[in-house]
Amino acid sequence: MTQTAHPPRTESADSAGSAGRGLSARVSLGRLFAPPSTEFVMIASTAVLLTIFGVVMVLSATSAKPTAPYADALRQGMFAAIGIPLMFIVSRLPIAFFKKVAWPMLIFGVLFQLLVFVPGLGVSSFGNKNWIRVAGVQLQPSEFLKLALAVWIAFVLMRKQSKLGTWHQVFIPVVPVAVLAIGTVLAGDDLGTVMVLVLVVLGCLFFSGAKLRLFIIPAILGLIGVLAFALTSSNRMNRILAAFDQSKCDPEKECYQAVHGMWGMANGGIFGVGLGNSQEKYWLPAASNDYIFAIVGEELGLLGCLLVLVLFGVFAVGAFHIIRRTSDPFVRIAAGGIVVWIIGQALFNIGVVVRIFPVMGVPLPFMSQGGTSLLSAMMACGILLAFARTIPAKQKDAVAATRNATGARSGAASRKAAAPRESVAPRKGAASRKGKVAR
Repeated sequence: MTQTAHPPRTESADSAGSAGRGLSARVSLGRLFAPPSTEFVMIASTAVLLTIFGVVMVLSATSAKPTAPYADALRQGMFAAIGIPLMFIVSRLPIAFFKKVAWPMLIFGVLFQLLVFVPGLGVSSFGNKNWIRVAGVQLQPSEFLKLALAVWIAFVLMRKQSKLGTWHQVFIPVVPVAVLAIGTVLAGDDLGTVMVLVLVVLGCLFFSGAKLRLFIIPAILGLIGVLAFALTSSNRMNRILAAFDQSKCDPEKECYQAVHGMWGMANGGIFGVGLGNSQEKYWLPAASNDYIFAIVGEELGLLGCLLVLVLFGVFAVGAFHIIRRTSDPFVRIAAGGIVVWIIGQALFNIGVVVRIFPVMGVPLPFMSQGGTSLLSAMMACGILLAFARTIPAKQKDAVAATRNATGARSGAASRKAAAPRESVAPRKGAASRKGKVAR
């Protein structure tokens, strides 16, 4: 058996290896402690502030309950304590991970939503069957379906970037699969959540770069579906007609919450009646979830409402900065779908409170009581933060590549300039030697 002698490691090789390891360690620590981008700070800070603000307002709104007044607030605080760390954990995941789990997320979201039709698990509330009860905890599966749909559509349209000029490449399989997923929610009679899901689909299609004329067909189909769904229910028609003709609205029936919500907003004035001093929380059935903004307006007044609007505005600006500055189509489409979902749902909720829209039963993101709504919104923010983390790295790589290219061009130019001078010198020396020989 022969043995091969390996050359001994020289001192220079050891020093080079240790220097390389030291450099890689410094680079890793530099990336770990690198300051976050502006978009990261804007999205993370607004999400945390709105969540903490929401827990405080849920505590105030549920304090009117005669039995266990603090149980709901403690449960909401527990979900907030889970959701905030979960947001930062998701923010550390690579972009490739979200692309890999796009299909599993959608399949899980649809199967999870179908649990509302399982006897013994499904729970009905205000005519909608869109909840399940597990171990005494009530969950709303459709909240996770919003996030799954945004990530899945972004993954599908990312792979069709060069084919988005034709309608069938845009719509297949996006529209059929989206209709199937939304149909599972529509079967539970939750029209408000259906409208938010339609917004997610349209937002993803818009930010994918598809031609605007292609939106006409899904917009018309969506409008026809919403009208057909509303016309088949007398309760929904009464609420819709009451929003357009408030004089015919019965304050004891379909307009009960709308009237008391407006009374709460009017009672707050500019500075509010003080935290915990709301009177309408004793009358509003959904004071801690769908009408949490009315409690904010009554207790903190116009200033509190403006604070909520400013926080959502800062969140939207941070998300749109990511959309504008990224070069990855997956990041752009997914971020577009998420921001349209969260901001659109917030506008729906606030519009219902101020009686611009009919009552839809849509919670205010981050603030309304509801653990699944909060967790899904925090996970969506974590994905946006993961997107924001890629922006500084791409900028630094671009700057480094530009510097390297500039240095290479300047080095090549200097070598070209020096080459003729070096070649001329020997000719002059040779000529002088020839002259000496001739003399």
